[in-house]
Amino acid sequence: MPAHADQFSLTTRGKGTYEITSQVERIVQASGIKTGTVTVFVQHTSCSLVIYENADPSARTDLHEFFERLVPENTPWFVHTCEGPDDMPSHIRMVLTRTSEVIPVMRGRMTLGTWQGIYLFEHRRAPHTRSVVVSVVGEK
Repeated sequence: MPAHADQFSLTTRGKGTYEITSQVERIVQASGIKTGTVTVFVQHTSCSLVIYENADPSARTDLHEFFERLVPENTPWFVHTCEGPDDMPSHIRMVLTRTSEVIPVMRGRMTLGTWQGIYLFEHRRAPHTRSVVVSVVGEK
């Protein structure tokens, strides 16, 4: 079965969601795979991937606020804080979301819904450069 893999880097400005749909789509198209799946994987433990609403930015604002309240910084009983108060919360937020997403490919394109986009969800306050690996498997 044909397979194609590639990767790209994304520099974040700190906490928030960063759409990566177009970068993944370019890799899918370059693969020549017409029917199959694409797996998107982020190689870090303090950020994650989500498929989320891409039409109204207020949905992402609400997501950010929800995670701030769900896993707050400066929680007094966190032990793993050597890199600052956002260290342990970033790891927990990653575990609550995902480090990979699998999307079907049909007719050479991802089959995301009308209002869906792929986002890297940065959980750290400081800017980081994140590595994303994309693997496309299927039939040409």
